[in-house]
Amino acid sequence: MGAVRDFKKAYRLLRKALRSRKAVQRVRRQVKTLPPLPEDHYKIAVYFADGAVNMYQMRQWYQPLAELAEQWPVVVIARNANGAEKLMDETEIPVAFVPTVRDVERFIAEQDIRIVLYVNQNTRNFQMFRYGRRWHVFINHGESDKMYMTTNQYKAYDYAFVAGQAARDRLSRTLWDYNIDRRTIEIGRPQADHYSGVLPYTSDERIVVLYAPTWEGDRPSAHYGSIATHGETLVKALLATGRHRVIYRPHPRSGVVDDAYGAAHKRIVSAITEANASDRDAQHVFDDGPELGWQLAAADVAIVDISAMVYDRLAVGKPLMITRPLDENAQVDTAGYLSDCEWLTADAASSIVSEIDRVRADEQAIAKLQMWVQHYFGDTTPGVATAKFHAAIEQLMSKWERWQQREMGVVVPDEDDDDEEDKDDESEIH
Repeated sequence: MGAVRDFKKAYRLLRKALRSRKAVQRVRRQVKTLPPLPEDHYKIAVYFADGAVNMYQMRQWYQPLAELAEQWPVVVIARNANGAEKLMDETEIPVAFVPTVRDVERFIAEQDIRIVLYVNQNTRNFQMFRYGRRWHVFINHGESDKMYMTTNQYKAYDYAFVAGQAARDRLSRTLWDYNIDRRTIEIGRPQADHYSGVLPYTSDERIVVLYAPTWEGDRPSAHYGSIATHGETLVKALLATGRHRVIYRPHPRSGVVDDAYGAAHKRIVSAITEANASDRDAQHVFDDGPELGWQLAAADVAIVDISAMVYDRLAVGKPLMITRPLDENAQVDTAGYLSDCEWLTADAASSIVSEIDRVRADEQAIAKLQMWVQHYFGDTTPGVATAKFHAAIEQLMSKWERWQQREMGVVVPDEDDDDEEDKDDESEIH
């Protein structure tokens, strides 16, 4: 039995290697059809070592990076062939396909990369950290209170761009000997400045409700999905009113573990189809497209499960309800926003219409929401986060220039030197 198992494992690894090799060859052929990347041109690189499965981590940065590229030339350094293919298909940002370390070294030698941005914690990030004389900056792919947001890996980066005070507090509670003030820079959520798109319906007086549940989870601690416990009830109640428009955006993995969950999802889709057939003006939406943004901005109220969608919507600053997991084993963060959010229990799902009316009109609930929005993202006025993002880049570019001048023997005071001198003067006076 052991020999058979070893043979099957070796066969799977061989097939994987062959697929990877073919993908690399395919991308290299595609690169040859494109104009060569100009040398000594790019100042900012986004490092992405993942494949197509994690493209969502890059997609949310496409528009902010494209806008940043109007001031500083930006290139994506792609290490995985499947990921590089997707990037070339989906974004206008130039892509450098560098699958080997030798390729990386060659590209770094040809360019004037001053800042490297990272959207995740891929172990191959370490291969990029070896290159000094540039800033390595973790920008992440979302904001939440998950354990991922407090990993000790933050210390590997020169700086981290964080959303707001909540992130700084979270890191302060968890990491030892990490200089929060010096190594984190708040930028809000610049993606929220690009929450736009063509609406798949005609705007009218209907109250737009986004229901965006996550999947059922593969273990009790992650049983956050609400389709089977809340979803059918609340969607059918909203479809029946004639004054609500439902945008149903389930997680693409819904039903992969639990057949009952998948069946409930199919019944919701059928109910939406039937409601649209009986009332053409309703224009309810079953949304399974790759684009995320317009849904968050357009909805008057959002109902989401415990997931990254909580914080994506929170950045918009509009009414939000979180489904309370029915499974008592599901782990719920007892700090941060989830300690004070507007919960929707399974029992209350049948009263969703009155619950929606309440959170839209309750001044106390609105004030509480705005307090948490400020805590997590700062000022969410359109354009402010983008300005902070660009200012953070400018700050690091200026710091890069100062270090370059020092290496050439120019005496350049550090940005904190004046403050230190003031402290010294004050201590001498007293």
